[in-house]
Amino acid sequence: MPQADDILSVLTDPALQPVAERVVRGERLTRPDGLLLYATDDLTGVGALANAARERMHGRRTWYVRNQHINYTNVCNKQCRFCSFAANIGGGGPQPYTMAVDEIRDALLRYGDAPITEVHIVGGIHPHLPYSYYLDVIRAVRAVRPDVHIKAFTAVELDQIAHVAGKPLADALMDLKDAGLSSVPGGGAEILSDRVHALLHPCKLTPDQWLEIARTVAQAGLPQYATMLYGHIETIEERVDHLLRLRELQDETGHLLAFTPLSFHPDGTRLSHLPGPTALDDLRAVAVARLMLDNVPHIKTFWIMNTTPVSQIALWYGADDLDGTVEEYRITFAEGRRGDVRQAMSAEAMVNLIEDARSVPIERDGLYREVRR
Repeated sequence: MPQADDILSVLTDPALQPVAERVVRGERLTRPDGLLLYATDDLTGVGALANAARERMHGRRTWYVRNQHINYTNVCNKQCRFCSFAANIGGGGPQPYTMAVDEIRDALLRYGDAPITEVHIVGGIHPHLPYSYYLDVIRAVRAVRPDVHIKAFTAVELDQIAHVAGKPLADALMDLKDAGLSSVPGGGAEILSDRVHALLHPCKLTPDQWLEIARTVAQAGLPQYATMLYGHIETIEERVDHLLRLRELQDETGHLLAFTPLSFHPDGTRLSHLPGPTALDDLRAVAVARLMLDNVPHIKTFWIMNTTPVSQIALWYGADDLDGTVEEYRITFAEGRRGDVRQAMSAEAMVNLIEDARSVPIERDGLYREVRR
């Protein structure tokens, strides 16, 4: 970890001095601290503090995973204003599709020789898919790749799955685990704010409902990830409160593996008039997350949303995970690749990015265990 004097010497905003001293001592930051970290013009200083926290936890180790994404349907009844992926019930949005289980199996076989260790499965909330579909999807992945880590179904999807199952969520989770589910991704939380919920996604889970489902996931013994979609209509106060609610959840359950700040891409959404976050916003979101979420082990920078150059810099702003090789990701698109679902980065390219940032690349599985080949 950098020395305290080195960290303090970087700061140009004197208001950050007390926060920096708490970071150096390893003390928990407060809500006013979080607001200051977002308000200060000294982004370099915020990044230095976040890097100090990162190096205290992980040194210069940086994780990546060989993974494949399956976005099984874009049909959705939630009508979120920030979404460009959904084909809305009743019309609107892109051309609708729903993958049959055999198509999912074929997609997995398409990369049959690739040494994939994690399959990430999320989709829209399709009101007409039966309970058996979700179980069959997990079973199909397990049949093609028996040893892979299956990360599937956000809290919003789990709510729908329990509904069509006619079962309590706890019972549905047991069925999914028996089929082969390994962990739950963190999407659908967006911003844990009742105000934002009412304005942008009123048909989706409320913040309290998302948190309650996360608790049920923890009780089922499933690790989970967490996210925050930022850069639309939310306030700085709402961003900080989102992080604090996740920190409280983690204090209670201890089941969150990693947090990913998700940079809002307005293109193609009903918020297309908004400018969206800048690279500096992306770096600050990563840094503040690392500093506020002292009990969450890992902070990701998702290279598709943040771009590879910004993600590389983010490794010095608190991030310790570059995410993965990804394959066919449909929900957002890297710059210049809209409509090209074959969004991928080779493991060799990831290693080069990490090493160029003077970090130590570590290939991981879905539980952050090192993969040795």
